[in-house]
Amino acid sequence: MLKRIAVSELRVGMFIDELCGSWMEHPFWRTRFALKETGDVHRIAESGIQEVWIDTEKGLDADPPDPCAPTRAETEAEIERRLLKSAGSGPEQASGQVSFGDELERAHAVYTRARPTMLSMFSEARMGHAVGSDTASELVDQIFRSVQRHSGALISLSRLKRADDYTYMHSVAVCGLMIALARQLGLSEGDAREAGLGGLMHDIGKSKIPDRILRKPDKLDDDEWVKMKAHPEIGHSILAKGSCGPIPMDVVLHHHEKVGGSGYPHGLAGDSISLFAKMASVCDVYDAITSNRPYKTGWSPAEAIRKMAEWAPGHFDDRVFHAFVKTVGIYPLGTLVRLEGGRLGVVVEHNERALLKPTVKVFYSISSQSRIAPELIDLAGSPNGLRILGREDPAAWGLTRVDDLWSGRPIRL
Repeated sequence: MLKRIAVSELRVGMFIDELCGSWMEHPFWRTRFALKETGDVHRIAESGIQEVWIDTEKGLDADPPDPCAPTRAETEAEIERRLLKSAGSGPEQASGQVSFGDELERAHAVYTRARPTMLSMFSEARMGHAVGSDTASELVDQIFRSVQRHSGALISLSRLKRADDYTYMHSVAVCGLMIALARQLGLSEGDAREAGLGGLMHDIGKSKIPDRILRKPDKLDDDEWVKMKAHPEIGHSILAKGSCGPIPMDVVLHHHEKVGGSGYPHGLAGDSISLFAKMASVCDVYDAITSNRPYKTGWSPAEAIRKMAEWAPGHFDDRVFHAFVKTVGIYPLGTLVRLEGGRLGVVVEHNERALLKPTVKVFYSISSQSRIAPELIDLAGSPNGLRILGREDPAAWGLTRVDDLWSGRPIRL
């Protein structure tokens, strides 16, 4: 039986089914394992993870067992309630937006140009040089303009980054997410650009972390985890050599803080954490858990949103998290969904004013177990009230290259 318990209840002999937090927040590369060492219990507690799922059929139960511990079904129902809080009316689309398809090609060009820029910035930082703010600001401007035309195009492309490019291109993705979230929160253009610059620079401190730690396909030992957790302060010292403003500096230093006070490096809580650092916390986690790594396959965007909703108390600011859900959607672009009527489709556009009713490209018949002629359906305008029954795993249906469906063409990054 799966049960969610507080980290304070962990003991050797339990079997952990899932750590309730991003795998970037703890030193374990696996999330399912038997607790065999007291040291691992301490590492989980020190990582800031607040809760875990245990499997009482594979290991010990809590002592004494808590009959009120949330079950998986109860937790799923609570996640649904939290997400539905975000599903109210959103802002009108900004004037001048273009269609997703029209922006995708331009976003692809921006993303392609960003790679050598990020490689150069990380290389300069690694050698101890000041990072050129003009170069970074120029890239932020390109990303800002793409997000302004259509927020979903570049963000969706960023999710398809190569695993070996993660350290560099993760920063581009977080930049785009920060800008889109700033616009959703109604921030000024100047603040949105500064938020984007903070996102672009947030992991610059990792330029000083050895690759053997960044790419290690195993649990980090205590010394390695201490070095990894030092990257916000290292990044802050790197930016201090240049001319970055206070917002990017704050984002770099505090993007791993949590509203409950269990983050790092300073253990800030609540209003002690700036709005921009709270934004960066959400954007950083989302891109991290949806990205493929050499040692771990990323979650689908829809699964990631649900996991983040589960972790939200004590981790994310409520206002920021709900705005983020409106930014990417409850069913983000690329999500495979099951519709009423026995068909599968992939989300190709989300509707900020009705998050449960995106535009879907239907392409698969469940009854015939085969692909059908693709059909675009705007669920918000569907005359027969067609609705989504749930999200689906492409692998369970033997489906490959689902991403080509929302892009309209094969994508090569």
